[in-house]
Amino acid sequence: MENFITHIGVDESGKGDFFGPLVIAGVLVDEKSAKLFAELGIKDSKKITDKKILTLEPVIKEHAPHSVIAISNGKYNELYANIKNLNKLLAWGHARTIENILEKHECTYAISDKFGNDHFIQDALMKKGREIKLDQMVRGESDIAVAAASVLARAAFVHKIADMQCQYGINFPKGCAAQVKDCAGEFISKYGKDRLKEVCKTHFKTYNEV
Repeated sequence: MENFITHIGVDESGKGDFFGPLVIAGVLVDEKSAKLFAELGIKDSKKITDKKILTLEPVIKEHAPHSVIAISNGKYNELYANIKNLNKLLAWGHARTIENILEKHECTYAISDKFGNDHFIQDALMKKGREIKLDQMVRGESDIAVAAASVLARAAFVHKIADMQCQYGINFPKGCAAQVKDCAGEFISKYGKDRLKEVCKTHFKTYNEV
């Protein structure tokens, strides 16, 4: 990979899912790991099956420094109630992920998938993070580090959904399609509406429609 610059890639999973957490992941990729990840076919997690993602997850973790932040539904709803802006909440998660990696590893460059005004993440970064050059790219998953981060974020989301299914005995669908309402109704019939906030994002319209 000619002129490759070691950098951190950051991406999220769960933003558009009614059920489950919001997960932000970051991966620090150098030339060697970038080549390996490209050979393994690592790309935007939306273009890979969940089964494949779970096989790639340990490989990425073994070969690259990383940070994964999973914001549970309870914490997510608490943060959203205070911040009232999804982009600011995403920026907080992206910034913390970058900071976590920088605590143990030197890096001067980071790329994230663009989701709002550029200043959101910059404003959320603390002292060490503000020293880094940060590019926010449309379709950032085309970058190998961002793609690797998207895989780790999705893997963590899939694991959490599986944990929730075991805990509550309900098969939680991904996304926010029609079957989500049916599942929410099933949850309410078993546990009551008050507990729905334990497993979902309450600012979604779906919450008030069930």
